[in-house]
Amino acid sequence: MDKVIELTNVNKIYGTVVQTQVLFDLNLSFEKESFNSIIGQSGSGKSTLLNIIGTLDKATSGEVIINGVNTKSLSKNNLAKLRNKTLGFIFQFHYLLPEFTALENVLMPYRINNEKVTKEVLARADELLDLVGLSSVKNNLAVNMSGGQQQRTAIARALMNQPEIILADEPTGNLDSDTTEQVYELLREINKKYKTTFIIITHDRRIAEKADRIIEIKDGKVYVDVSKTV
Repeated sequence: MDKVIELTNVNKIYGTVVQTQVLFDLNLSFEKESFNSIIGQSGSGKSTLLNIIGTLDKATSGEVIINGVNTKSLSKNNLAKLRNKTLGFIFQFHYLLPEFTALENVLMPYRINNEKVTKEVLARADELLDLVGLSSVKNNLAVNMSGGQQQRTAIARALMNQPEIILADEPTGNLDSDTTEQVYELLREINKKYKTTFIIITHDRRIAEKADRIIEIKDGKVYVDVSKTV
């Protein structure tokens, strides 16, 4: 299967006078359409790893290749274009704009690069809101929705530009156990329907075990990397 992400000898060091190394010679790759989880204790380096994969942070050394493109050689503008076109992000905190409706929030990634919302684009946003079960509240302001509804809106927003890869950092960290189960079932459905590659950080091993592959990061290194056999 094709690899959509490849990390080669990735190191991350913070600071200049006093240096703290967070990642050590990481080598990882992720296959197209796969569903992966990354686990690790607080401070293990897993969020730093996800930020580097998502081009939100740069490795101190090593290479990050996304869809065959070496991100090291890209300018800030071209990195932003790659990020907006290829990657979708879901965070623990949904970061919805409170003064906008669910529909308007979902359309936001498209509006960043385009001036006009066409009928086709609006239809896609409606389809995504239907997929996440929010058609009936699509015109509600973000502040007038439950926590679970807000996170579902964030999932629909992450899919708006039809990204090949979704990066999720503790996407159910603020949700109760029942809503957590529902959200993960939804992510699985998206993975199957749209063939989207998922990389999900979670502290919940029970949730991580729902993935096809579990990667455990410990002290900035890959400690465990297990794929389920089909």
